[in-house]
Amino acid sequence: MHAAAGHQDTIFALATGAGRAAIAVMRLSGPASGPVVDTLCGTRPSPRRSSVRTLRAPSSEILDRALVLWLPGPGSYTGEDCAELHLHGGRAVIDGVAAVLAGLGLRPAEPGEFTNRAFLNGRMDLTEAEAVHDLVAAETEAQRRQALRQLDGALGQLYDGWARRLREVLAFQEALIDFPDEDLPPGVEEQLLGTMRDLRAGIETHLNDAGRGEKLREGLYFAISGPPNVGKSSLINALAGRDVAIVSPQPGTTRDALETRVILGGVPVTLVDTAGLRETHDAIEAEGVRRARLRAGQADLVIAMTEAGTALAPDHGGERHILVANKSDLGGLGPAGALRVSVLTGEGMDALRARLAAEARALTESEGPPPLTQARHRAALLTALDRLTAALSADLPELRGEDLRMALRAIGRITGRVDVEDILDTLFRQFCIGK
Repeated sequence: MHAAAGHQDTIFALATGAGRAAIAVMRLSGPASGPVVDTLCGTRPSPRRSSVRTLRAPSSEILDRALVLWLPGPGSYTGEDCAELHLHGGRAVIDGVAAVLAGLGLRPAEPGEFTNRAFLNGRMDLTEAEAVHDLVAAETEAQRRQALRQLDGALGQLYDGWARRLREVLAFQEALIDFPDEDLPPGVEEQLLGTMRDLRAGIETHLNDAGRGEKLREGLYFAISGPPNVGKSSLINALAGRDVAIVSPQPGTTRDALETRVILGGVPVTLVDTAGLRETHDAIEAEGVRRARLRAGQADLVIAMTEAGTALAPDHGGERHILVANKSDLGGLGPAGALRVSVLTGEGMDALRARLAAEARALTESEGPPPLTQARHRAALLTALDRLTAALSADLPELRGEDLRMALRAIGRITGRVDVEDILDTLFRQFCIGK
């Protein structure tokens, strides 16, 4: 549990989107929340019971007739005294209430400040705070499910469990250092080594997840690759449902990578249309070909395109790929194993979409413990893994103890149990105002 933040100021922010709407929610948090509600409403509503009240400025001017919620701490989102004003969504109403709140000594919240206070007051750990941000930013059902699972504390519980076992190992290790001549239970050291090996194996398994959680959170990259004039630009337009790329019978029309975002299998995917792969003396086209090969090598999946009239598999440069033979309406089977389609007539396109959706799910779905979702989690766990490996091979008990402390500190940084000041600003400034 974190120490209380001890904030003396009270903040407010609009928690709903900007623009005209039926309802706008203004959130308050801090010690002055209750007295401000008293001022606006005349009497404070019962805790956690919504109440329709007439809001008045200190001058007695009516501001709005609103639904008011009084949420005393510590059982609130931030752990502080909070309130919500469900206003009519007109710009004049919002601005008028905000001006009165500022006049009463409240200040506008910084991005992510509500969730920052929730963390500092022990209402959530850092993995849960990150999940709040991911949930707000979720584009798909799969992203929503992953964020909710993390918000429920599943990821934090996994890391806390490892940290707890490390603390137990470290406690015994310190006993071996401080009391070398005492009669400690037999086999203590071998038990410690066994626990350390188990922890290392668990962290290694968690790290060897092919980046599934991070890929779902950030989205996948699928590159469309192949020789000129096989229909790459037509395919990206068909998959996107709009004109993304210029379609022309002239070879070499696409000279740079064009990107568009689509949803496949509940996963956000950026489709990349690349330049046709061929030998060329045109310097600009040659640079496009170089970039196309680079993007194919970096892509999560390459859609390697050719024509159904050729039996040669196209050059694509991607480790994970599917073969697509376009222009099936003109005849031909294409290379062995290729999925035959006609972007022009739509033949085979449903099968292609289903195959791409299946590939997207296969690249992101995971079973068992919740997957890694953040690059900083991976970096901290790699440090912990290195320190555990060093501890297992340490010759001196003092060196082993130091390595164990460093491993514990690395895992603690993920949930925010230790050494979090350097990452708080980076995390919370990603949030929108009012969250």
